[in-house]
Amino acid sequence: MTEKLKRDFIELLEKDPEFRYTVAGYLGLSEILQRMDGHEKRQEKLWEEVKSLREGQEKLWEEVKSLREGQEKLWEEVKSLREGQEKLWEEVKSLREGQEKLWEEVKSLRIEQEKMKKYMVSGFRDLRLALGVTFEEHSASFLELMLEEMGYSGAVVEKKYLVHEGEVVEINMFCEDPLLVGESTVSIRTAEEAKKDVEKLIKRAEIVEKKYGRKPILIVLSVARATPEASEILTRMTVEYGIKLILGSEIEEFFQL
Repeated sequence: MTEKLKRDFIELLEKDPEFRYTVAGYLGLSEILQRMDGHEKRQEKLWEEVKSLREGQEKLWEEVKSLREGQEKLWEEVKSLREGQEKLWEEVKSLREGQEKLWEEVKSLRIEQEKMKKYMVSGFRDLRLALGVTFEEHSASFLELMLEEMGYSGAVVEKKYLVHEGEVVEINMFCEDPLLVGESTVSIRTAEEAKKDVEKLIKRAEIVEKKYGRKPILIVLSVARATPEASEILTRMTVEYGIKLILGSEIEEFFQL
C-alpha cells in the first residue's frame, strides 16, 4: 500500500463515521465503536449535568453568602438596639437616683420646717406667758401661723381702723395680703350675742370689700369661750355665711404642741 493511500484511508477513518463502521464491520468492531460513540454522548450529557449542578451550587453558595451577610447585619442591628437599651436603662437609673436625692432633700426640708414651726410655736407660747398676751393677740398669732401654712409667708395680722360713712370702724384682726378680716371675743353666752357678733363680722367684711375692691379670702371669728347655746348658733351661722370659726380650745391645743 502506497503512502498516499494510507493517508487517505486514515483520513477517511477519522472523518467518515460510515466508512469507519464499514471497516469496523469487516474487522468485527462495528458494535464496539457504536457503543463507544454512545458512551461518549452519555459522558457529554453527564458533563453537562455536572456543569449545570456546579452552576446551581454556585448560585446556592451566593444565596447562602447573601443570607449570611443579612444575618450579620441583623446581629449588628440587634447589638445596636441592645446598646441603646442599656444606655436607656442607665438614664432611667440616673433619673431614679436623682429623684431619690430630691425626695431626701424634700424630706429634709419638711423636717426643718417642722422644727422651725415648733420653735415658732414655742417662742409664741413663751412670749405670751411672759408678757401676758391678750386673747386678741393670741388669735392674731394663730392666724399668722395658719396663713404661713397656707403659703402666705410673712403675712401680718393686726388691728386696723377704717373710715366708713364718716365713722371710724375698728377691725381687730386684719391682713391686707392676703385680704383677711377677723373678729375675736373672749366670751359669748347667749344665742343673741352669738347672732350679733356674726352680723358685726359680716358688716366688717362688707366694708373691707368695698374699701379694697375685692372679697376677703378668709373671714374669721375667734371665740375664747362659748356656752352650748351660743356654740350652736355660731356653728350654724358661720357655716351659712362661709366664716371660719376658731374656738379658744383649738388655739390653746395648737400652742401647746
